[in-house]
Amino acid sequence: MIAPGEWLGLLGGGQLGRMFCHAAQALGYRVAVLDPDAEGPTASVADAHIAAPYEDQIGLIKLSQRCRAVTTEFENVPANSLQTLSATCRVTPGASAVEIVQDRIAEKSFIASQGVPVAPYAAIRSASDLTAAGAHLFPGILKVARLGYDGKGQARVRTLEQAQEAFVAFGSVPCVLEAMLDLKEELSVVLARGLDGACAVFPVATNVHHEGILAVTTVDMQPAAKSAQATEAALTIARGLNYHGVMCVEFFVLQDGQLLVNEIAPRPHNSGHFTMNACVTSQFEQQARVMAGLPLGSTRLLAPVVMLNILGDAWYPDASDEQQEPDWSAVLAVPGASLHLYGKREARRARKMGHVNITGVTLAETLAAANQVVQVLRLPVAA
Repeated sequence: MIAPGEWLGLLGGGQLGRMFCHAAQALGYRVAVLDPDAEGPTASVADAHIAAPYEDQIGLIKLSQRCRAVTTEFENVPANSLQTLSATCRVTPGASAVEIVQDRIAEKSFIASQGVPVAPYAAIRSASDLTAAGAHLFPGILKVARLGYDGKGQARVRTLEQAQEAFVAFGSVPCVLEAMLDLKEELSVVLARGLDGACAVFPVATNVHHEGILAVTTVDMQPAAKSAQATEAALTIARGLNYHGVMCVEFFVLQDGQLLVNEIAPRPHNSGHFTMNACVTSQFEQQARVMAGLPLGSTRLLAPVVMLNILGDAWYPDASDEQQEPDWSAVLAVPGASLHLYGKREARRARKMGHVNITGVTLAETLAAANQVVQVLRLPVAA
């Protein structure tokens, strides 16, 4: 066990790192972050900041000399850096698991190898792969295999010609072509797996996306229809990866009820932010517990909850480019609302700036309160 008072390390300086810092510091740990941005959300709250690229050997040595355990806050941290750190300190999750998840082609192949269904797809490494992909994948979505997130690096394509144009626009880098499916809903499972293999699974969340970015997450005291099946699939994936840490598995539910894995996130997830106010233990505290070798915390849901993402668009209430500070007083006047802002200096459209968790006694009460927040912030999707 790594005792409170010692140092935990973090690669990545975004909002997930900021919330991890708060949780780890609440447990008594000090946190050092390696991130090139000296003014990022994590650097402003960490106990120490190493300003260096993620592959900088001197920076990695400094981090490993100070910290007994290191984790990540985004999936595109170079796997080689994790491997380097693992020679001198504990790394969760491990490089081998992250390396699989960083590449959509390897990720989908791995998931299928575990007996868990994925959407119909084809690996696209060349223009000829598109020609051979088959009509059943159109209309579809072409996604870059690496470095895509929040709808970036994706293009909806109805025809082979459109797919070929998108492939060239992406720089002819490896991609996956997925069939566009008729979805009933989208679910996600956030879980923690300890160093001893023990697992703790949070309640299954129902998600709504807008323009490729998560907009609303809802969790009720009554489990979603596919909760048991989604939970078992997520556990199968975590065990198959020999994963240690917090991870999220996103699912599609088709109109006929079929459950398919969309993708894996090897870190805390946007759809798990509800745990900060609605569960005994948050996903970020679980992340620190795994790193330190502590027992996993309870994932019990305390109340129905809705999480609303706040993008930079909330600072632009009309079509002009003139910024206007959102009415935070009106947000916090809504019963059950808890505001979490990420400390980002510049509000840009489509940039994640914060979120609001709304809890209540019943789901109906919670949804009504959440929609008050939607109106105040002029959010694009109702709860």
